[in-house]
This record gives sequence, structure tokens and C-alpha cells, in this order.
Amino acid sequence: MAAYDAVYFDLDSTLCEPTQDATDLLEATFDRAGHEQFCTPAELRAAVPELPTAETDREFYEHLFAEVADRSGVETDVAPTLAAEYLDVRDPTAVEFRPGAETVLEYARDRAHVGLITNGGRPTQTQKLRTLGIEDAFDVQVFTEPSAGIGPKPSAAPFERALTELAVTPDAAIHVGDSLHADVAGANAMGLDSAWLDLGRDEPGEHVPTYELASLEGLEMIV
Repeated sequence: MAAYDAVYFDLDSTLCEPTQDATDLLEATFDRAGHEQFCTPAELRAAVPELPTAETDREFYEHLFAEVADRSGVETDVAPTLAAEYLDVRDPTAVEFRPGAETVLEYARDRAHVGLITNGGRPTQTQKLRTLGIEDAFDVQVFTEPSAGIGPKPSAAPFERALTELAVTPDAAIHVGDSLHADVAGANAMGLDSAWLDLGRDEPGEHVPTYELASLEGLEMIV
């Protein structure tokens, strides 16, 4: 008997990882914008929890670059240009499975309902799913859609939608993700178990996952 009725997965950095180098991508963004680089990929990631909810990818990156510019003492009016150049350089289809992801996804599908809860808009995230060949691998897919009342994790809304669509109660579900702030905090607040994929980042926070995974293969011991 399966331990859970539903297993929900995050997408970015959990099931897949980009094949474009983050440092090269950021350097190209600043070069194209004609602006001296004032942040690193790690500093961009660290700013994400402080951002307001965005309606589009463009708005998200405008908020992101404005936040990091402000932290760096740089005028924030450069943010729209950097956001535009970043999105022009970034290729959403340049992704590959994280090691073990394809196998553990199939393992979960054999034992429970499987869902996707991802911070990102449907158009961009669907391109990644299509590249990986898993566009139809989930019983439910929940994307960030503020206009429909679905904000990004750790908001309760995407978890509520995912549970409702599969008629699963929180105590019968687990969410797997790489972010303590988004995945673990959001799942914990909703009463789901959480499995945190530790990628070795310096990620501060008081959120404690139900399980810690050194690799995705460890999920097979849980579900």
C-alpha cells in the first residue's frame, strides 16, 4: 500500500535543471544591456522571497532586477531593460532531467496520483515539460496564475488547487521541492508532508521539512 494518495512535484531545480550556465546567462544579460554587472546568480536567487507577486515572467524579472539593484545601491530604472535582455537570452527549452528525476517520477506514478505545483506561468513551464517529454505525465498541473487567484508558492492557493483537483486531503499528500521558502513552507502550512531536495545552497529559514533528500532517488524510500 502506498504511503500517500498523491505526490506533488516542483519543476525547476527539482525535476529539471537548465542546461544554460547561470553565470554566462547573467553576464550576457548585462553585456546586452550595456550595464556593469552588479549581482550574481546566487544574489538573484536570494532576492526571490522578497518579491511581490507578478502577473507575467517579464514583470517577475523586472521586480527581481529592481530588488537586487536596490540592494546593490544601483538605480532601479535599469530593471526593465535587464528583464527584457534576460528573457531574450534565456531559452525555456534548454532544460534536462535532474539525475534520478525521470525514474522517481515513474516510480511515483505507479503508486499514487502525481501532480505538478510550479512557480511559473503556464506558457514558459509548458515548454519545459514538452522538452522533457512529460507534458502529460501529471494528473494535475498547477501554474502561477495571479489573475485566477493562484499566487506563487508558498501561497496556499496552488496547494489548495492541486488537492481539490485530485480530491486528496492534505494528510494524504506529500510535496517534493528544492526550496525551503516556497516548497517546504507552503506544504507545511497546508498540512502536507514535505520532502526537501537539498542542493547544497545556503538557504536560511526556519522551515523544517518532513524529509530531507540528498538526491531524488531517496524519495523511493518514502512513497
